[in-house]
Amino acid sequence: MGSRKVGPENLVPRVFPPVATSPSREAEGGTGDVSRREFLQAGALFGAAAVIPGCASAPRAPARSSAASGRTDMLYDVLIVGGGPGGLAAALALGRARKRVLLCDSGPRRNAAASHLHNFVTRDGTPPEEFRRIGREQLATYPNVEVRNVRVESVSGTRGAFLIRLDSGEVQARRVLLCTGMIDEALPIEGFSDLWGHAIFQCPYCHGWEVQDRPWGVLLDAANVAMLVPFALMLRGWTRDLVVFKTEAFDVAAESSAQLQRAGVRVETAPVRRLIGRGRSLEAVELSTGDRVPCDVLFAHPPQRQVDLVRSLGLTLDDHGFVQVEAMKGETSVPGVFAAGDLTTRGQAAIFASSASVLAATMINFELNWSSP
Repeated sequence: MGSRKVGPENLVPRVFPPVATSPSREAEGGTGDVSRREFLQAGALFGAAAVIPGCASAPRAPARSSAASGRTDMLYDVLIVGGGPGGLAAALALGRARKRVLLCDSGPRRNAAASHLHNFVTRDGTPPEEFRRIGREQLATYPNVEVRNVRVESVSGTRGAFLIRLDSGEVQARRVLLCTGMIDEALPIEGFSDLWGHAIFQCPYCHGWEVQDRPWGVLLDAANVAMLVPFALMLRGWTRDLVVFKTEAFDVAAESSAQLQRAGVRVETAPVRRLIGRGRSLEAVELSTGDRVPCDVLFAHPPQRQVDLVRSLGLTLDDHGFVQVEAMKGETSVPGVFAAGDLTTRGQAAIFASSASVLAATMINFELNWSSP
């Protein structure tokens, strides 16, 4: 499909009518008689909490066709970028809030190498692609939610009137929610890329149970030296056979080394030369001295970067490269553009991303119901 403008007749075949709201304006000065700050505080305290207790028992509203609604314009209430656990969860929350949602999903999966997803209640051990399939299947219940396998190439405009260019055309949206995750950059160590996601992991909560009580290693670089002691001591909950390896020659504070030694954790002084593996399994870590240390599992936190779309938006990032968002609300430095999940924090897990995205979705819904546009 070319870059022609997508017409209303093929964008949203069936949608719900808009929810009636009180006349108000969406200026920085206020929302009706309520200041914007008071409105956000109320949303944070009331918007999500008031809905959640009734979710389990509330009956599902019947779907209504576009013929009844009469809505044929191409303006979406919310466009979500990214169809992982966060994007799927946000689309579900907004769909149930009767918002017109377009979920755009494209590109490589960050967890493509992972065989299973863990720590997600009712979905523990589910393959990532199966998780996505189930999520999309559940979204299909809501005719006001559309899912497309398209790439978002650019976002322009302002809050209430964003123009989004897709690789298949253009659409408009009142709000944008980024659930794009992060891109992990492979460390320049022989064998690292082949073993990433199979024998090299980031999170012991996600992968530790299956490899407990085996020889583990922590692959440390100078940028992460501050987190060495707490992370290594935490890993001892899964194994007592733990060695710290360094990606290059640098000093570890004597106090940190002594603390690890007292805990039975050895720190290798020579940097890693390469990783010795067989297929997708790690067998040993070879040091610059030529010595080989037996090791079955490595935990590492390689550098991460934002996807191109996020970098193009000029959002404010923190010192670690994560998108800064307003606490509780999830709005970025660009009004009307929200972000949730891995791109905003080092605390990265499927259930964390889903939770943060649902919270952002409820804040977006609360704002849309009070504002115009």
